[in-house]
Amino acid sequence: MQSYFETMARLAAQETPCVTVTLVHAVGSAPQNVGAKMIVEAQGRVWGTVGGGKVENHCIAHSQGLLSTAREHDHQIWNLQRDIGMTCGGVAHFFFEVHFNRPWTLAVFGAGHVSQALIPLLVTLPCQVLCFDTRAEWIARLPQHPRLRAQVVTDLAEQVSQLPEDSFVISMTHGHAHDVPVLHAVFLARQHNRHVFPYVGVIGSKAKAGAIHRDLRKQGHSKEALQALWCPIGLPLGSNLPAEIAVSIAAQVIQERDRLRTLSGDVLE
Repeated sequence: MQSYFETMARLAAQETPCVTVTLVHAVGSAPQNVGAKMIVEAQGRVWGTVGGGKVENHCIAHSQGLLSTAREHDHQIWNLQRDIGMTCGGVAHFFFEVHFNRPWTLAVFGAGHVSQALIPLLVTLPCQVLCFDTRAEWIARLPQHPRLRAQVVTDLAEQVSQLPEDSFVISMTHGHAHDVPVLHAVFLARQHNRHVFPYVGVIGSKAKAGAIHRDLRKQGHSKEALQALWCPIGLPLGSNLPAEIAVSIAAQVIQERDRLRTLSGDVLE
């Protein structure tokens, strides 16, 4: 039988969302010792026990419900008789930790100077980074890392259709003419589902932002749809050094990731 850690590693490798349930405190009669653990996936319990019977079924159902939200953890205090219908009169405290095991994907179009500073930052985060460029020499300068897939391509915009739909998209190509086709493909996808590509950013000035908006409007994208475009990209901090721009971008995507997770949890609860 696999251990707790072996089971968690297997589920992570398979990208299977799961919840760990821990009995953290008990008053009176309790079905298990404090510290008991259980792992639950969408189909039910896969490892361990927190007592069996009604209390365990209650924990399994609660865990399955958490998997349909964006919440990362939860704490429940249940009176075993009143809340669960058991004959014993104890009170149990359970901690639920959700492991979505679904990588946060950031797709970076362009491997130029700012990308060379940004990508080493991004791969230190719990995410999968994709980088595309038509220039092999710039792709070759990127670091080797298990969280990075860097690819030389002939057409940047064609890569959009291959991205996970919840990818954050960052366009930092070597010119306006290369950014616009990528953004056009992204906003075409968002026409059908506005939750696709929840973050779309492009590096540049306010003047460039105006030019991009004009070009995308000519291609049929509405003013309302383009409100989702971040340009200039990054938080307003630091100088124009690539390293400082990279820090500002990394900070902004983390901030937006956390905002979206909170918003999603509020909507779903």
